Amino acid sequence: MDKYIWLIPILPLAGFIINGFGRNSLSKNVIGFIGSLLVLVSFGLSLAVFFQIKSTGHPINVTYFDWISVGALKIPFAFLVDQLSSIMLLIITGVGFLIHLYSVGYMHDDKGFGKFFAYLNLFVFFMLLLVMGSNYLIMFIGWEGVGLCSYLLIGFWYTNPSYADAAKKAFIMNRIGDLGFLLGVFTIIYVFGSIEFATIFPKAATMKVGSAPFFTVTILLFVGAVGKSAQLPLFTWLPDAMAGPTPVSALIHAATMVTAGIYMIARSNIFYTLAPDVMEIIAIVGLATALFAALIALTQTDIKKVLAYSTVSQLGYMFLGLGVGAYTGAFFHVLTHAFFKALLFLGAGSVIHAMGGEQDMRKMGGLKGKIKVTFATMLIGTIAISGIPPFSGFFSKDEILAHAYAHSTTFYVIGVFTAMLTSFYMFRMLYLTFYGKFRGTHEQEHHVHESPASMTIPLIVLAILSIVGGFIGVPEVLGGHHELEHFLAPVFEKSNAIMGEHHLQASTEYILMAFSVGVALVALIYAYIKYAKNGSVPVADTEERPALTSISYHKFYIDELYDTIIRKPLDFLSTFFYNVVERLGIDGLVNGLGKGTIETSKGLRLLQTGNVGFYIFIMVLGIIAVLAYSIFGLTKI
Repeated sequence: MDKYIWLIPILPLAGFIINGFGRNSLSKNVIGFIGSLLVLVSFGLSLAVFFQIKSTGHPINVTYFDWISVGALKIPFAFLVDQLSSIMLLIITGVGFLIHLYSVGYMHDDKGFGKFFAYLNLFVFFMLLLVMGSNYLIMFIGWEGVGLCSYLLIGFWYTNPSYADAAKKAFIMNRIGDLGFLLGVFTIIYVFGSIEFATIFPKAATMKVGSAPFFTVTILLFVGAVGKSAQLPLFTWLPDAMAGPTPVSALIHAATMVTAGIYMIARSNIFYTLAPDVMEIIAIVGLATALFAALIALTQTDIKKVLAYSTVSQLGYMFLGLGVGAYTGAFFHVLTHAFFKALLFLGAGSVIHAMGGEQDMRKMGGLKGKIKVTFATMLIGTIAISGIPPFSGFFSKDEILAHAYAHSTTFYVIGVFTAMLTSFYMFRMLYLTFYGKFRGTHEQEHHVHESPASMTIPLIVLAILSIVGGFIGVPEVLGGHHELEHFLAPVFEKSNAIMGEHHLQASTEYILMAFSVGVALVALIYAYIKYAKNGSVPVADTEERPALTSISYHKFYIDELYDTIIRKPLDFLSTFFYNVVERLGIDGLVNGLGKGTIETSKGLRLLQTGNVGFYIFIMVLGIIAVLAYSIFGLTKI
């Protein structure tokens, strides 16, 4: 299988080329078939690679050619597929295929159908490149590539100015983080003389905890992760990215791209283990992001915006896990989140499709009897993300919270409070959308219908995964063996050896589980009473809201704050440089030299009279001047 792993990323790239050039000549059925089939074949190859690694326990490292050679620095173009990246391959290609299949029905009437599938295939290619690279440079190429595809897909409906602005916002904010990533890579080259994982990680493991280089390296790489994975303060691009088609939200902002930062830190785990101060920063930033985004999600009325802030909050949980040393738990949540969040986004797309493009939950209601498959699958996704057993989200979230408790009681309390908020706003979304009376127009009510099979089949598959996905990480206290932890053990072996084992007593674990599930159920019941039983509906935008509700609804005015302290000063500075430095300074100097030359030439041309006598007179004056200069010794002055 080693010889053929290059086909895993190449097949989606081939789909991009075929659909890109054939977007105007191939039929939609052919384009959808090619785009989906090639990702499916890539999934099949990824599955074969996964089982090979599972059976042998040895990673696959294949070098294709020597790429860059500068002095002692040698960077080959090579792929590394180990336990960590093999699971990421399954997530990218497996969930990616389901989203491609879903897009066949969702985007069928769109004029840019071929271009959309070309972009999706290109995104999958770059994401695969990101996780398969054997060094930071190949990872960075994939990192930048998914950023480009994100820009193209978020702004896919670019004729709408607000959508185009959202795409630019995502691209620019990601560039801030990418600069940190790039500086981190340069620092790694300076410290280790290489960026090959197989070279630098064993070398790092021999160094002491808290060694000077690790703080710089890890904090710079973390800046890159903050931008890509939408953490405070670089999170505002992700909710705005909901401007893109719903399959884009599911693929990029739920299952793959936004988890790239988590993957990068998990891959670099030995660096972070040796920099405990940075791990503390990661935990605090992650926890703050999880809580902040959850508070915003409480009052949103756009169904996709609720899911967007939910994604930001869940990413915060993952960073919390990384920060407290729960590398397996954080990656476990990446896996389960890919299932239930992709399901929820695609379910939201099915609702929007049924409502004729409507996204405001205040205009929905009473849909559970009309789109039964969508309702049933979204109910499963909502239970899973709320951390209610035995669905997948319970196991991964509980593992993070248990490690948080072992690290800091304060972290645990804030984490559980955030989990309670998650349960409330997710069931609020479910009840507003599917329960009560229909609140839309008569035309919308007449239009409501279940989505086609190409859209509902992916929902059913993801719902099943959301139910059973957590069983690969059942802890020993519940009678399991945590298969995922054992599988990933070689990747985190050196970090775990440094940090040591931190096992809680069984009774403590039971209490923590019961408490987290209890608060989630309380939030569920409260949401049911308020929105399903009493039929409460958020007020219209024209009506006045309570102060705290208004602050949450307006997202704590973070965008307005950034606009005031960043955009406006930069606009003023750019205007100053344009009017003063550029126009008066640079242009004034250049134009002044030009005008001076013209005016001087105008004066000098008067000497060209065409009169021979005048020329002889000037020549005589010149000779006299030269003689005077020589006689009076002016050359000695």
